[in-house]
Amino acid sequence: MEAVLAPDVKVEPIKPKVGAVVQVDKATFLDKAFIPRCLELIERHTALVFPRLGLTDEEQLAFTDSLGERVNFTDSVPGGDESTKDVYTITLDSVVNTDPEYVFGSMFWHMDGIISDIPPPKFTLLSCHQPPDKGGQTEFASTYAAWDALPDEEKAELEGLRVVHNLVAGLHGVLEPDEINPAKRGMNHEHPLVWTHESGRKSLLIGHHADYIVGMPKPQGRALLARLLEWAGQPEFSCRHTWQTGDFAMWDNTGALHRALPYSEDSGRRMHRTTVAGYEAIA
Repeated sequence: MEAVLAPDVKVEPIKPKVGAVVQVDKATFLDKAFIPRCLELIERHTALVFPRLGLTDEEQLAFTDSLGERVNFTDSVPGGDESTKDVYTITLDSVVNTDPEYVFGSMFWHMDGIISDIPPPKFTLLSCHQPPDKGGQTEFASTYAAWDALPDEEKAELEGLRVVHNLVAGLHGVLEPDEINPAKRGMNHEHPLVWTHESGRKSLLIGHHADYIVGMPKPQGRALLARLLEWAGQPEFSCRHTWQTGDFAMWDNTGALHRALPYSEDSGRRMHRTTVAGYEAIA
């Protein structure tokens, strides 16, 4: 059922537990008065899609700044735009991106910034500048909803477990360990499997980058992580968006996984990403 916040803002949930399409004109979207509404919506739906919004890089950066401190945690990899600081271009076009492995890794369920030395980004924002001719949809999965739906007995078993996340696991299936940049190959971070947020909400900290569970035999731990990832990605907790030129999406990176469905290097897909810095350490 469509919900109406105001005459100029209409919201239609994609799934009951994750995702909403927000119909709003650009002028209203860029008005600072819209920010509290937007934050309420993302708290409720985790991922938001704004069809055909048509933001320029400058407008996307201005909106990013209105949400918090911007950060470009991938400014050291190809795809950075020197002319527009903190905008990262996601593409397999070899002219723009001479090292596409990072982008191929985004085709697996993941959370941005999980192995960085800073708190994970709070929000990720994505504009479609050119959709692919085939494939390339983006899927979102709510790790809040996935946690909430687990049986109490299983929740009790999972709390207290700790997981090591690393780039080797994140690029498994894309690069062999010895093919990864030696400077990044050893990037490891240990986190709790269950993140208890300052708000009191809890979410699962899982993803393709989750390598093993501390203190558990690796085969057993990896099987558990794979099962939880399959659980979180099921249709009840996930949604999919097929891109059109000008579409804009944003999501709560601390409570969601996302992935791009496969697309070819010559598909033309080009996305512009900005990021709002996280402020909450994982606990």
